[in-house]
Amino acid sequence: MQNDYQYFIEKVKKKTGIDLSLYKEQQMKRRITSLSNKHGYSSLQSFYKGIEKDKELLEIFLNYLTINVTEFYRNRKQWDTLEKTILPNIIQEQGKIKVWSAACSTGEEPYSLGILLTKYLDASKISISATDLDQTILNRAKVGLYSEKALTEIAKDEIARCFTNSGDSYQISSQIKRVITFKKHDLLVDSYPRNYDLIVCRNVLIYFTEEAKDTIIQGFSQSLKKGGILFIGSTERIHNPKHYGLESVSSFFFRKL
Repeated sequence: MQNDYQYFIEKVKKKTGIDLSLYKEQQMKRRITSLSNKHGYSSLQSFYKGIEKDKELLEIFLNYLTINVTEFYRNRKQWDTLEKTILPNIIQEQGKIKVWSAACSTGEEPYSLGILLTKYLDASKISISATDLDQTILNRAKVGLYSEKALTEIAKDEIARCFTNSGDSYQISSQIKRVITFKKHDLLVDSYPRNYDLIVCRNVLIYFTEEAKDTIIQGFSQSLKKGGILFIGSTERIHNPKHYGLESVSSFFFRKL
């Protein structure tokens, strides 16, 4: 079974550039095997051959590979800390803000940032870069259409301000879309942009090996301005922040030294 998995990840890397060896093996192998079985393949070798022949199956695989469990204001208490404790200092010092929402999935996170920041700043003072590995997911995010369930943590007045109701769905407003730029980016391969006041990357690091996680956190640190903030997820820890030139300022928030 090990040889089967090794064959698969080597072939996927050659075909897509995605290095699955940098993800935690047990979790990733379980996810891929589950998808393979669901589509009627008895081994990962035969599953890869199916991917090679069928573009639709390749797209299904790539979509499944990226972890797309998200919602607006996920883990609301942490967003409250961002709003009440972290953002006032950034806004007071600069009067504008540059944000990177990394591994943004279907867009709930960068749109949450847009909703929050437009409460305090004019759109011209806000710049949000939203990136993800999966172009198909980014295309969905750009549309900005969500179910009512995804909006559970958003206050009614914010829904009225930032969404248009369209049948069973809610369309994000052009006002919020205007402050966000979506772009494909691989945290493990591509160069990291610079000079951010805030980087948000939540509930993603847990899927990577320690080596890959170390590389990503170093990259985020270099991307932050001095005094900039890294906001991670409730399932994640940075055990030695000083190693990355960071210091803890609150649970799940780290400042660039």
